[in-house]
Amino acid sequence: MATETLTGAQAIVRSLEMLGVTDIFGLPGGAILPTYDPLMDSTKIRHILVRHEQGAGHAAEGYAAASGKLGVCIATSGPGATNLVTAIADAHMDSVPLLAITGQVNSTSIGTDAFQEADIVGITMPITKHSFLVTDAQEIPATIAAAVLIATTGRPGPVLVDIAKDAQNGKMEFSWPPKIDLPGYKPVTKPHGKQIQAAAQLIKESKRPVLYVGGGVIRAGASKELAALAKLTGAPVVTTLMARGAFADSDPQHLGMPGMHGTVPAVTALQRSDLLITLGARFDDRVTGQVKSFATGAKVIHVDIDPAEIGKIRFADVPIVGDAKEVLIELNEELGKELGGKQLELGEWWQFLNSLRERYPLGYTQPEDGKMSPQYVIERIGAISGPEAVYAAGVGQHQMWSSQFIKYERPNSWLNSGGAGTMGYSVPAAMGAKVAQPERLVWAIDGDGCFQMTNQELATCTINNIPIKVAIINNSSLGMVRQWQTLFYDKRYSNTDLNTGTDTIMVPDFVKLAEAYGALGIRVEKEEDVDAAIKLAIATNDRPVVIDFIVGRDAMVWPMVPAGLSNDAVQFARDERPVWDESEQE
Repeated sequence: MATETLTGAQAIVRSLEMLGVTDIFGLPGGAILPTYDPLMDSTKIRHILVRHEQGAGHAAEGYAAASGKLGVCIATSGPGATNLVTAIADAHMDSVPLLAITGQVNSTSIGTDAFQEADIVGITMPITKHSFLVTDAQEIPATIAAAVLIATTGRPGPVLVDIAKDAQNGKMEFSWPPKIDLPGYKPVTKPHGKQIQAAAQLIKESKRPVLYVGGGVIRAGASKELAALAKLTGAPVVTTLMARGAFADSDPQHLGMPGMHGTVPAVTALQRSDLLITLGARFDDRVTGQVKSFATGAKVIHVDIDPAEIGKIRFADVPIVGDAKEVLIELNEELGKELGGKQLELGEWWQFLNSLRERYPLGYTQPEDGKMSPQYVIERIGAISGPEAVYAAGVGQHQMWSSQFIKYERPNSWLNSGGAGTMGYSVPAAMGAKVAQPERLVWAIDGDGCFQMTNQELATCTINNIPIKVAIINNSSLGMVRQWQTLFYDKRYSNTDLNTGTDTIMVPDFVKLAEAYGALGIRVEKEEDVDAAIKLAIATNDRPVVIDFIVGRDAMVWPMVPAGLSNDAVQFARDERPVWDESEQE
């Protein structure tokens, strides 16, 4: 095997090139500076200089979530590395394949509280699949190759590689491919045949099954196989917040999103089911509500590539460890034999579910303050932009409305921070998505609170010709927190007014802010102007666009299951709950 003498820093860049990395988001500093020098000479890797390391992490997440490829971010030691922590934790919660490379002080200084030293390996250990510390230049290629393998196989997730400055400066003999030694890392992708047979038998015997679909189906690229299972069985499908787009909203078998702000049909279908066919979902508390009262009459088939998730929250009658795509291929084959070309007999089940659709459709009321309805604005963004666009949402009310009122027809079109609920995710994630898929229309749908956390990345977008569209759903407050204060704290609005879009004060002025960053700034205050603004944004591709939509501050997200309560307590408007007749209660 031919070798070449390189510095450790050159080996970092060469290893990334050999692994097919084409885009990196980062910000240099002293401890990572040796790597930035050869990175300047790379003709294969595009480095995008962010304005804050958190933006680099979220951009790498958006890049990965939109494309299915690995996202890569890079930062220096100390505060540079710790600024990545939020994005790393976010990627960990949402199973995003992420490689974070950080510089570290010289190996002889580690542990001495040297300038800009932080134990980033220790800090990130609970929120990564693995964290590496490299102090020997010769270990760099194998470590980076191992990190990429871990991040992108099994349950995807973040891996951190922290590299001492003297390892970056040191000499080493580079050869490719390196030998990767991970004796304890053997993710299971193929399911056990006996479990597939047991699952097929349970499905065949069920009368009220539900396909409970989580984000693992998207990460596994298993949407086609999911659609095949749905058609094979005729069963209803619900897609969690992380799975929006895994199954087409337009399909008549789709009941919508379950959970705290899910549709009444989706929430109730889970509660009344006799079998949960759980695919790449983890029984998150936002879906189950009060666990002891969740789907009490249902048996559970639980498919997950992470064995630690199976049985963690809910006992699985048939546990299946494996990649969702591999599992669905085998399950569809087995079910095809069992069913003999006939769907399950679910007439009564569908009669009940369709009655719920008719009685409790998603909807909204106009704000009483005369301002625009936020749901209307988001609905129009989706309708005009279409299913081929990418939509990255921040966290809060606008996130829930975006999951409810935009129609998702394909996987990887909906990006959001589901598990961690990270404000500030939207703008950099949209930036990363646009880098990964420059031909697509990419929207960042943000709140006025979230936007102020990472809006500096608009400068990155302007300078690097990344023309994302930003829709600020500006209700001049921390909207979801305000909603909870309205419902549970007697309207005591403690520190939730942001004064970004009131009639008397507007700080900051988002239009002026957008213009200062080189973006096109637009303000919309009337519903009759919404469509024209959206179309102008779509037509403007020489710079980013920011639309400040001034909406009613008292609009709420419905339906809602109050935290800690049973899903049977779902409300579809304030003080209103679905009314069941006695036969439906059984």
